[in-house]
Amino acid sequence: MPEKESPKFQFLIVPSTKVAALLDRYPQLEDVLISLAPPFRKLKNPILRKTIGRVASLEQVAEVGRISISDLVNQLRVATDQPLWNPSEKLGDGTSYFVPQPEWFSSLRIVATIEEKNHDPNKMPIVTILERLASLNAGDIVELTTSFVPAPGIDLLRGKKLLVWTRQDEAKQIHTYICKPDQTRTTETT
Repeated sequence: MPEKESPKFQFLIVPSTKVAALLDRYPQLEDVLISLAPPFRKLKNPILRKTIGRVASLEQVAEVGRISISDLVNQLRVATDQPLWNPSEKLGDGTSYFVPQPEWFSSLRIVATIEEKNHDPNKMPIVTILERLASLNAGDIVELTTSFVPAPGIDLLRGKKLLVWTRQDEAKQIHTYICKPDQTRTTETT
């Protein structure tokens, strides 16, 4: 008879673990996450926690917090007495959020800018972006400026076949550009 997995490790923490599932299983990890990076303080907001937590993986959270996925997963595993994670087991598609400037980008095509610091803290910027994009022409660009990489939002936008490019400026601000593609042309998935 095969050895049963220990009940303690029925929920192993891995890069693909969703934040909501993690905090449902281990509510005490909320403080650990928040202590790792300032952007994680948003987890205290129940609306954002519920919405972002369902879609955000630890891999995305690590990108937002600018910490290595190995450090994040292993700190969470240590806090739950789980064995350390081997980074060679990394899950995810490996897509980078920072790539060279794509051909479709032109600062002259930016028609709207959304800044995290001026945005309603109870509303995800991604909702505002999607609302804006619905009324834009093909080729128009919306710029989102944040203090962190909005990884879950970027993945969601890419999944909707929108063109997305992210860069970091000298002041460490993250600029994410979202373009409504021309449907008659082949779309880039940058």
